[in-house]
Amino acid sequence: MQAIAPIRGETLPTVPRLAVLEDASAPLTAARWVLRGATSNERYVTRTEHDELARREQPLGRREATRATLIPITKSAGWWALSQHERRALFEERSHHVAIGLEYLPEVARRLHHGRDLGEPFDFLTWFEYAPAHAGRFAELVRRLRATAEWGFVEREVEIHLARE
Repeated sequence: MQAIAPIRGETLPTVPRLAVLEDASAPLTAARWVLRGATSNERYVTRTEHDELARREQPLGRREATRATLIPITKSAGWWALSQHERRALFEERSHHVAIGLEYLPEVARRLHHGRDLGEPFDFLTWFEYAPAHAGRFAELVRRLRATAEWGFVEREVEIHLARE
């Protein structure tokens, strides 16, 4: 682990390293903390947006992408009180979340994990991978997203920077 920083709300304890496990049955005997999430169907995107994301994005685990950032996020009760249609309007029509994200593909690969339905403390676990040369592009992406109306609904956010061993 390179760094951990609370962006909004309570942070997580610093740990010397992070293990990312794709198997929910893997043993977690020595873990100081565990974050769980599940990949799911895409939400808040249109077919056109989905197709453009799929066309531009690169897979996770690319050899040159030795940097990663995990950003667990919890949104407010106000966000979840909105209808799906109202959340979509905030997500894209007002905040342009997908449009902004598309500008940083293929340099920054990403995957979203949902934790809310699992009863986890974070609603979303956002995982990003990029080459060291694209760290500035990643920082710019996150800065732009945090400046949107959608981010007014974020009540807890932690940024965890990692480097592959």
